[in-house]
Amino acid sequence: MREKVFLFVREEIPYSVAVVVDKFIEKKGLISITATINVERESQKGIIIGKGGSMLKKIGTSAREEIEKLLGSRVFLELFVRVQKEWTKKPGALKEFGY
Repeated sequence: MREKVFLFVREEIPYSVAVVVDKFIEKKGLISITATINVERESQKGIIIGKGGSMLKKIGTSAREEIEKLLGSRVFLELFVRVQKEWTKKPGALKEFGY
């Protein structure tokens, strides 16, 4: 998912994006994934979401298609965007995100 953010928003978003998988549930041929895209500023959140949610949809669709190929199963992907102010400057921030 993080790769798709970089692919579609290019230089508009610096490398201050962290994606956390909140839920991963597998049931009868369907994998349900809930993930949060964390950014540092409100303006970055707007870029990730895009006009009318168009960029977030583009990121989600592309990520879902790639995950389906990788896992060989249908995937329901739910994405959220959250602002974590200046998280890259906080010691231990990556640990909070599970990295």
